Amino acid sequence: MVARNDLQSPHLKRNTTTNAGPLGSKMNRKRASRVKNTPAGKAGPLVETVDAYLALVPEPARTTLSKVREAIVSSLPPLAIETISYRIPAYKYKGHLVGFAAFTTHCTFAVMSSAVVASFKDELQQFETAETVIRFPHDKPLPPALVKKIVKARLVENETGTRW
Repeated sequence: MVARNDLQSPHLKRNTTTNAGPLGSKMNRKRASRVKNTPAGKAGPLVETVDAYLALVPEPARTTLSKVREAIVSSLPPLAIETISYRIPAYKYKGHLVGFAAFTTHCTFAVMSSAVVASFKDELQQFETAETVIRFPHDKPLPPALVKKIVKARLVENETGTRW
């Protein structure tokens, strides 16, 4: 029996001659167009620090998110990390804890746990929620006491490895 290299087999060769142009296939051109034309504030700016992120956020969202940030930071243990993750400010301690972001029509507090969002549903009635996020207006921050409670609940989840 002769060993056969499938990669060199004529029926498995890929067609390398295309007339797709400099951007590649039609699909790649469409994808490049979508990325280039993303509205401001939708995907988040490419930054390396939370301060740089906030500097690019217009008022009143900047002030609102700064208040949310203060409440988060005041609840964190000393070994927690402030970072940019998925293009938004995020906090990590034994895994992802919470994050926040500014969008064109609202701000978001990313709780990163559907169980925690569900457990605070009574306190979140005045806000729009999704599975793991809380949306709130640019000019109305979440109450600091609520942010602190949510962060503490996420800390318990991450420390114990159980859902709230």
